[in-house]
Amino acid sequence: MTKIKMTTPLVEMDGDEMTRVLWKMIKDELLEPFVDLKTEYYDLGLVHRNETDDQVTIESAEATKKYGVAVKCATITPNAARMPEYNLKEMWKSPNGTIRAILDGTVFRAPIIVKGIEPYVKTWKKPITIARHAYGDVYKATEMKIPSAGKAELVYTAEDGTETRELIHDFKGTGILQGMHNLNQSIESFARSCFNYALDTKQDLWFATKDTISKKYDHTFKDIFQDIYDAEYAEKFEKAGITYFYTLIDDAVARVIRSEGGYIWACKNYDGDVMSDMVATAFGSLSMMTSVLVSPQGYYEYEAAHGTVQRHYYKYLKGEKTSTNPIATIFAWSGALRKRGEMDQLPDLMNFADKLEEACIKTIENGDMTGDLALISTAEEKRVCTSEEFIQAIRTTLEGLLA
Repeated sequence: MTKIKMTTPLVEMDGDEMTRVLWKMIKDELLEPFVDLKTEYYDLGLVHRNETDDQVTIESAEATKKYGVAVKCATITPNAARMPEYNLKEMWKSPNGTIRAILDGTVFRAPIIVKGIEPYVKTWKKPITIARHAYGDVYKATEMKIPSAGKAELVYTAEDGTETRELIHDFKGTGILQGMHNLNQSIESFARSCFNYALDTKQDLWFATKDTISKKYDHTFKDIFQDIYDAEYAEKFEKAGITYFYTLIDDAVARVIRSEGGYIWACKNYDGDVMSDMVATAFGSLSMMTSVLVSPQGYYEYEAAHGTVQRHYYKYLKGEKTSTNPIATIFAWSGALRKRGEMDQLPDLMNFADKLEEACIKTIENGDMTGDLALISTAEEKRVCTSEEFIQAIRTTLEGLLA
């Protein structure tokens, strides 16, 4: 068959461990046989990040600004145990955090719904989309270990040299300290991204923080959202028949569990990180969730929202068969290809992306699945596949749909 043409490259960000292995399988079996794939490749594997002093991560983000669409494999954020394992020069920061800070966007994550994979929360009937702010807070924090008794202060020095000070704590002994920040401009971008996404998808929007405790930091988020909504979006929401409301994060968690789903839940950076994992797992599996970073400038970065599947990778290195779920990584590729097709006006590429996702869902619903899904599937007949067998089964289904 004639391969589907692309005109503009995607930015391709390769990753680590088992997801890196799956990345190559997906390209070899599900993409390159059907698409004349054009990418600008960046190796974000930990080895290469270490070799380049993490400059490759910055370069990949800048390339995303140039081309508009990127697709990213899962990557290692090193901890102390990884230092000797990879002979690292330093404990490099999260590449996701670096990329998100440069692109200044909002991460939208939604579960992939498949018949036979029932949510653990019985009231949930529709997907819940988590909108996660992608700049600042703990991901840009400065930390300090306090060695002995002493006074810690928060100090702001204005350009004219005047200082404003707030006492953090008068330490009587050892302790720890963390300083976080955010930017009004980034919060404004976050708010507009959420409001626009709600209008595009015709879904209600919730926003939640802890403003009763964080009376300046979190309250600023709340105020910016409300000001922008009142000035720019209230009439549009009313016309679209959707609603926006703010509530405390405690209340939001309780409401979410009692709801039937079908809305967007906007969260600050860390809250969104944790709650998206909770929502994904409660809908079935962390490997069954889409994730896309949308920037206000119109840049899109698609990724899998889970880790590098370290345990399976060690088995793979021993020559053992694994049954690793590639669905979120495949959907990262399909999302990026669809957006590329949309931006370049290539309907064949958009159609291929749709068919690729349909092939994944049909394959699972027909009974072929990885071990994680077999454990929770209510299907009467199911076959547990290895990683390779599952991708091959998807390819067979895809070929039938394309024919």
